[in-house]
Amino acid sequence: MSNKFWQDRNVLVTGATGLVGSWLVKRLVEAGASVVCLVRDWVPHSEFYRSGLDKHCRIVNGDLCDQLLLERTMGEYEIKTVMHLAAQTIVGIANRNPVSTFQSNIAGTWSLLEACRRTPTIGEVVVASSDKAYGDCDVLPYTEETPLVGMHPYDVSKSCADLISQAYAKTYSLPVVVTRCGNFYGGGDLNFNRIIPGTMRSLLNGEAPVIRSNGKFIRDYFYVEDGAAAYMLLAEKLAEKPELKGHAFNFSNEIQLDVLQLVEKIQAALGTDITPVVLGQASNEIIHQYLSAAKAREVLGWSPLFDLSEGLSRTIAWYRHFLKPSLAHVPTATHTTIPFPISPAAGHVAKSA
Repeated sequence: MSNKFWQDRNVLVTGATGLVGSWLVKRLVEAGASVVCLVRDWVPHSEFYRSGLDKHCRIVNGDLCDQLLLERTMGEYEIKTVMHLAAQTIVGIANRNPVSTFQSNIAGTWSLLEACRRTPTIGEVVVASSDKAYGDCDVLPYTEETPLVGMHPYDVSKSCADLISQAYAKTYSLPVVVTRCGNFYGGGDLNFNRIIPGTMRSLLNGEAPVIRSNGKFIRDYFYVEDGAAAYMLLAEKLAEKPELKGHAFNFSNEIQLDVLQLVEKIQAALGTDITPVVLGQASNEIIHQYLSAAKAREVLGWSPLFDLSEGLSRTIAWYRHFLKPSLAHVPTATHTTIPFPISPAAGHVAKSA
C-alpha cells in the first residue's frame, strides 16, 4: 500500500458498516486517508461502530438511491476516490425480496455512478461486483471474459450493476473499475446464516453446525482483509494507469472447496468433530463457482496476503473474542489477535505466524 497515495486523500466509502467495508475503512484510516462514509442504517453491532471506526470518519446519513445526496456529498467533501461496496448481499433475502435487492444493487449503483459523472473531482471509482455476476457457467474457472448471465435475483442484480459500471466507463469515460470476488469471510460478519460465521459460532458453543444446502456446493472463499487490500491496490493502479477504466478483475485464492470440506477445516482448526446437520434446503443458488485471478496477478501484480488456513485462524480468533462471555468451556485459541486496532502506521497487514 502506498501511504503517499492515500495521505489526506478524500475517499467516499459506501457500505462502510458491512463486512468488507469495515476492514476497508480501517485500512484507509491507517493509510492517512480522509474518509467519508455513506450510512443508511445505524447498526450498533457492526464492527464499524464496535471498534470506533466511526470516530475516525465523517458520516453522511442517507440512502444510496438518493442521487442528489450523493452529488452533494461528493461536491462538499471534494471526493477524489469512491469505493462502492453498498449492496444487499444476502441470497436468501434477494429470493424473498427481489425488488428491494434490485433497488439497492442496481438503482443504487446507477445513482452513484451518475453522481460521480457529475462531480469533477472524481479520479477513481471502484465498484464491488461479485462472482455471482457470472451466473451458472459450464466452463470453469470464471475469467473476466466469461459472460455475465445471472439468472436468480441476487445474481441478476450483480450482473446488472457490473454492466452498468462498464457502460459508464465506456460511454462517459468515467474512471471506474470492477472487482469480482468470491464469498467473503472474516471477523465482523454477524450474519450467522452464512456458513463460516454460523459454523464457527456453533462449534465454539459446543453445538452442531447447520448446513442449509446438501454440503456439496463449491465456492471461492476470500478473506476479508485480502479484499480490502485488493480494493485499495486497484484504486492505486487505476490512478497510475487510466487505461484500466472499464476493466473488471477477479480476486481469489483459487481454491475449490465444497461446504462440507470447509466445515471440516474449521472443525480441525478448533479441534472438534461435532457432526454438522445437513438440511439440503438451499435453492436458487449456483452449484459450482471458481474464479481465476490470473489477470489481477499479471496486470496489477496482485497476490493474496493470507492463505485459507491463516484467514480461518484469524477469523476464529475474532469470534472467540466476540463471543467470549459464552465461551468459558472452550479451550483458549493460540491466535489471540484483537481485530480493528487503529494504528498511526499504515501498510499491508502482516501475515499471522
